Amino acid sequence: MTDPLAALRIDPAGVSAADARLLRRISADPTIVVDLSITDLAVLCETSPATIARFAQKIGFSGYRQFRFELAQALSREQADRERHGLDDDDVVAGDSIESVIAKVAYQEGRAIAQTAQSLRGQDVDAVAALIADAARVDLFGVGASALAAMDLHLKLARIGAPAWFGSDVHLALVQAATRGPGDVVVAISHSGATRETVELLELARAGGAATVAITNVPDSPLTAHADHVLCTVARESRFRIGAMSSRTAQLTVVDIVFTRIVQSRAEQSRGVLRRTRDAIEGHNRAAGT
Repeated sequence: MTDPLAALRIDPAGVSAADARLLRRISADPTIVVDLSITDLAVLCETSPATIARFAQKIGFSGYRQFRFELAQALSREQADRERHGLDDDDVVAGDSIESVIAKVAYQEGRAIAQTAQSLRGQDVDAVAALIADAARVDLFGVGASALAAMDLHLKLARIGAPAWFGSDVHLALVQAATRGPGDVVVAISHSGATRETVELLELARAGGAATVAITNVPDSPLTAHADHVLCTVARESRFRIGAMSSRTAQLTVVDIVFTRIVQSRAEQSRGVLRRTRDAIEGHNRAAGT
């Protein structure tokens, strides 16, 4: 079953002007689909009922009726979830109390984890895990907050002796990507799927014959156009934020799931390496003289 809220995560730049107008209007307030007939929605969005019907089909539904029904169900589930957390609204605003901020951020982070996990297909995760486990070399890249998720996967792979590389220098990363070829894997992480450096890097790697993986919140994005495998997050950021929050949590969820499958696939080898790497740093986790 297609998640209607996830289906709306399309890059407006990659669709027609009419679809982009629909996408922006519905994403800003999904309840208009539930409240309006297809004719009334067409008037509001300055388009035709036929265009709306085709739009619903493009994002995975049989037509507007099914899209409207599934969206109503999804919004109802979210409302029930907010009520369980004692929230009238999940968006943080300037006047919120500390108690409200704690509750809302916890709800947003938990929702990102749950919805991301629900959206992932097992066969997609296993395909990526198998690629990384068997790769001659794995390059990981992200910009800004997405770099944190790339770095986290790099640290995890290092713990099991996997030949992984992560670098924060964009020019060096582009050079590395340009030299990758068959047998190598390049993993690019971008919440928007449109970060120019990340897109260019994945394009270079694929042109050289490397297997490419995209981790992004936008399934139909410039980044996924250059990816052999795509793992999607489901995260919606609060309007009142100073950096990546839910998006970072969702990316780390994907990283943890993929890494767990890699370790499972090479359990005997991983167990020994994990023990040795743990022993190597154990003494540094204690105060001197203890």
